[in-house]
Amino acid sequence: MSEIAPKLREVFVEALDLDGDSAELDVENLKYRDIEAWDSVGHMALVAAIEDEFDVEFDTDQVIDMSSFKAAVDMVTDLRSKND
Repeated sequence: MSEIAPKLREVFVEALDLDGDSAELDVENLKYRDIEAWDSVGHMALVAAIEDEFDVEFDTDQVIDMSSFKAAVDMVTDLRSKND
């Protein structure tokens, strides 16, 4: 993916409180509601954690469209390139 992906993976693990051996967890293929922790409340915590970590701000449509790890990578990449 990109250089953003490894850092974003850490944000997903922490924000969604993914216990256990996160090295074995397939975060890169994770989609909204695939796991119990990524419900609507978990989604908002995840969005806030991503915004804090990468110093970006998502608009409402982006928050709604963030339906997978891949979508999050693409959105952060896009927002960071616009800020450069």
